[in-house]
Amino acid sequence: MIHIQELKSPWEVVHMDWVTALPPSGDKSYNSFLVILDKYSKTPILLTCHKDYTAMDTALLIWSRVISCTGLFKNIISYRDPKFTSELWTNLDRLFGTKLSFSTAYHPQTDGLAERMIQTLEEMIRRFCAYGLEFKDSDGFTHYWCTLIPEL
Repeated sequence: MIHIQELKSPWEVVHMDWVTALPPSGDKSYNSFLVILDKYSKTPILLTCHKDYTAMDTALLIWSRVISCTGLFKNIISYRDPKFTSELWTNLDRLFGTKLSFSTAYHPQTDGLAERMIQTLEEMIRRFCAYGLEFKDSDGFTHYWCTLIPEL
């Protein structure tokens, strides 16, 4: 069981999870997204990406799009995805003093609220994809699921 001490500020502890197997979207053909959920404020950050991202690609994405804005996390909770169990992440954790805690996927005793929020976000995107992979608004602009991610 993962024990997390009382939180004092946002972005100390985050839960990370992947949503994959989505249809390609946008000019870069994104097919997945990474959910980073702040445990303190329950604020999610969703990052469009490709399911074949390596550990290095993932680290660079998180560094450039999240940590540069929020600061370093003290604890990252994630299931045992190879992207997070690699030697790269072990070394980054050691270098920055971050603790990487592993949970079991879909195991609500670890972090039920985060799992439920991620499940809801995934369901929203999958429903949009089932309705149609793109739509045009009243001004004639075409929208894809990957462009809607920031609005969720």
